[in-house]
Amino acid sequence: MYGLLDISTSGMIAQRERLTAISANLANRNSVSADGTPYRAKRVFFAAGDPSAMTREGRALGVHVSRIEDDPSEFNLRWDPGHPHAFRNGPQKGYVRESNVNPIVEQVNAIQAARAYEANVVAAEASKSMMAQALRLIA
Repeated sequence: MYGLLDISTSGMIAQRERLTAISANLANRNSVSADGTPYRAKRVFFAAGDPSAMTREGRALGVHVSRIEDDPSEFNLRWDPGHPHAFRNGPQKGYVRESNVNPIVEQVNAIQAARAYEANVVAAEASKSMMAQALRLIA
């Protein structure tokens, strides 16, 4: 009976991890490592079920974060020939690499994750209400 709540809870946990990655992307989009490499956006990937708790029916049917990886897309380029990390020669001479974080895409992803989190909250509340009604009928 509590499997329904486990499914919704696993969805909320997964979306929370997604929101954490999105907020880290937005916070670090102007960061550069010591060697001049810009911050690379992180992407969260989900998988069905929770392999650490396959004995419980609800967890087996829920969702979990399978991995968090760097976004492999190209870095953005900005023209700034006086910058210490600007390319000194080649076709990109004078350009500086910037993070591949797109704030608009990140905001859209954040809205999607927040809506999915809210949907899981509503599903958990509905499950709790149905369980309460069933207990009232039994009593």
